[in-house]
Amino acid sequence: MLTLSVEKRDAAAATPAALRRAGSIPAVVYGAHHTATPITIPARAFQKVLREAGEATIVSLDGLGAPLPTLIHEVNLDPLTSLPSHVDFYAVTKGEKVEVAIPLTFIGESPAVEAGANLVKVLYEIEVEADPMSLPHDIPVDLSVLVAIDDRICAKDLALPAGVTLVGEPEDVVALVQEVIEEKEEVVAPADISAIEVEKKGKEEEAEGEAAAPAA
Repeated sequence: MLTLSVEKRDAAAATPAALRRAGSIPAVVYGAHHTATPITIPARAFQKVLREAGEATIVSLDGLGAPLPTLIHEVNLDPLTSLPSHVDFYAVTKGEKVEVAIPLTFIGESPAVEAGANLVKVLYEIEVEADPMSLPHDIPVDLSVLVAIDDRICAKDLALPAGVTLVGEPEDVVALVQEVIEEKEEVVAPADISAIEVEKKGKEEEAEGEAAAPAA
């Protein structure tokens, strides 16, 4: 289990901007059985934990008394730097199931793709329900089962760990292979200007005839 040291935050003591300048990130931890508590977390340490944990791995917060198991629930990013500017942690309770989006990891090679077909990845994460202590970091998707054109992998086909159940539609497509369709170059027939020239010549002769006719 990943661990992150935190400190309780006095909202009146320092502004969020001042905390960020000092290398910390303002955050809050809350849960069904935990009162919302403002905290601060070291920016560098959190970025390392975020890379390793994502939002589907338990992160234990130290500094609030007993170690508190949490999930990273939401990360707000600064629009200019794309760095975390605020974090929400959700305190979990062992034995109490939670719903979480787990990222998918595509492994193996599709024989259909090796033969020239296109691989289309439709989903990159799926919603599951599980005891927070049983949540997988990711779920593998074996592409080697995609042997022929139009073969597909659906959510129901994924191998979920024991104690983890799918949330949502079992028939949702995760990945499929399609035939490569070559775009045919459109051939534009050359314009037939002979008819245009005949019509133009006829109009010119008509105009000359009217000009040469004596006035009544």
